[in-house]
Amino acid sequence: MSFKYDRVPELSLNQYIEGNDIDRAHFCKQLYDGFQYFGFIILKDHPVSTELLDKAYEQNKALFDLDDHLKLKYNAQFGGQRGYTPFGKESAKGCDFPDLKEFWHLGRELTSNSPYFKVTPQNVWPDELNEFKTTFQTLFTALEKTGDIMLEALTPGLDVPKDYFRNMTHEGDTKLRLLHYPPIDKNADPNCVRAAAHEDINLITVLVAATQTGLELLDREGQWLPVETDKNNLIVDAGDMLARITNDVVPATTHRVVNPKGENESRYSMPFFIHPKTDAPLKCIPSCLGKGSKYPEVSAGDFLLERLKELGLM
Repeated sequence: MSFKYDRVPELSLNQYIEGNDIDRAHFCKQLYDGFQYFGFIILKDHPVSTELLDKAYEQNKALFDLDDHLKLKYNAQFGGQRGYTPFGKESAKGCDFPDLKEFWHLGRELTSNSPYFKVTPQNVWPDELNEFKTTFQTLFTALEKTGDIMLEALTPGLDVPKDYFRNMTHEGDTKLRLLHYPPIDKNADPNCVRAAAHEDINLITVLVAATQTGLELLDREGQWLPVETDKNNLIVDAGDMLARITNDVVPATTHRVVNPKGENESRYSMPFFIHPKTDAPLKCIPSCLGKGSKYPEVSAGDFLLERLKELGLM
């Protein structure tokens, strides 16, 4: 790569949605270059409203403010893919120490006539929060719309049809994670951090910027770089599934959430993990084949299952 970024690129999604052909081509190139260089971009001027984000943060906090015995009524199902996963349950792949977090997963609501209805876990909704279900179903739809646009904008750089990713992700196992990193306990194991270094499993993640700093990416030169932006912007990163099907032409980027250096407060975050359909084949895109595929073909469902076991959730 003949250029060097000194920070994560910030893109305006309106340039793609409302722009002319030149604007859209420029956006696609910036996205592709940013993903290749950092695996991350920052997205402003997106269709997720500030009012919806504020409501989601309010409901996120209300969820984790519930007493533990209430949250445990909704204890995680299907390897943590739906419902509540308690504090200290998940560890990063290859890490011997648990992350200092608790989280809740929810996914799409499929109708009974969907071919994926019987293999997709059903959502769990907390009875204690009246606005929770409506808020997060609305946020799920808005983030999925944004993610679909981002994946479409990747297709020119990969020389695939415009609907390539949409065909993979339609009725896919995409999920929204509500995250709470509590204040660090004075007796916490010094080896534990809020989220140890890891790569995301999925195609791309659309991350609602957190309420506190702490997110860092490992750049291509091996340096940790803070990822900071306005709370109403979105952060988008490439996951392992995208790296796999592009033969690492678009690499997944290692990232982490470090413990606070200043005020020791709760941190809330909402990553939206875009997954293909469970039976979608993860195979190398022809334009990325080079001298041959680095990875054997595998279904998205089998790949996810393997990773959940590595995270200690299965």
